[in-house]
Amino acid sequence: KASGAGTSIIGILEVVESDFAKNLAKEESEEADALAEYEKVSQENKITKASKEQDEKYKTQEFKAADKTVAEYSADREAASSELSAVMEYYGKIKERCIAKPETYEERKARREAEIEGLKQALQILKEETAAFAQRAHRSGRRHHAFLAAQ
Repeated sequence: KASGAGTSIIGILEVVESDFAKNLAKEESEEADALAEYEKVSQENKITKASKEQDEKYKTQEFKAADKTVAEYSADREAASSELSAVMEYYGKIKERCIAKPETYEERKARREAEIEGLKQALQILKEETAAFAQRAHRSGRRHHAFLAAQ
């Protein structure tokens, strides 16, 4: 019986060894697969990282160029704006001098009345001077007749 018990222990050990070898092979295979997956993901990550670093580099250059362009455009806009202000101010001054403003009815009426009043005064002065001239001529005419009669 002792040899039967030894055989059964050896059989159990052989089964355990067989299971252990199977599990070891399985674990080594899974570990190799996991290592391959890890290396694949690591390589993909390296590629992604390099791509993103390049993107960052180009985007940085791009936004610096855009900032420079914005600064140039802002300066151009400020210059154009100040030039426009100066031109508009000059235009406003010229516009006042060059563009005729229509007179209102009241202004036209007041101007016409002043003109009529001035003409009436001129007519009155002419009438007075004509009358005075006529009187002088009439008086000098008498003197002339008296002068002629005396000779």
